[in-house]
Amino acid sequence: MLSKLSGWILKKLGWTIHVELPDIDKYVAIAAPHTSNWDFPLSILAAKAVNLKVTWLGKHSMFRRPYGWFFRAIGGTPIRRDGTQNYMQQMTDLFDRSEHLVLALAPEGTRSKTDHWKTGFHAIARAANVPILMGYMDHGKKQVGLGGLFYPSDDIEADFKLIREFYKTRRGKNPENESLIRVRKKKN
Repeated sequence: MLSKLSGWILKKLGWTIHVELPDIDKYVAIAAPHTSNWDFPLSILAAKAVNLKVTWLGKHSMFRRPYGWFFRAIGGTPIRRDGTQNYMQQMTDLFDRSEHLVLALAPEGTRSKTDHWKTGFHAIARAANVPILMGYMDHGKKQVGLGGLFYPSDDIEADFKLIREFYKTRRGKNPENESLIRVRKKKN
């Protein structure tokens, strides 16, 4: 029922869904470009429409009353980023204890333009030994989709080249806020 309702809402809004879902139980799904507050609800609607159970991360304080129950119901998992727990270990543990896990992350980390993507999604996938599936919200074409599954290598630059190729024609709601798809330049 929720699947049909979500698909109907997207269709009424003029959006189409294009997915290539892998036949595997665990992976990291990245979502880009992330330039608008609309990206999150569109992604959740699309996941529900194709019966994809995703887990996304949120600051632990989001999950307090009165809205915590709602964020958990739509796949949210609280994460502590205050230094009391190792973030990478939390993610690896989450994959280890889960039979099925699609961890959805926005590698831009913000809706504002940056000169690089955060690389945590790549590190998490490598540490958990799971592939990465690329998701997009193309506001220009009004398409939301998933595809381009790959296993991350130890050559992050080569992996980012593959990612740039996948996203080169996808446009965010605010294209001027699209971040550059590259690894942060190392400071000397």
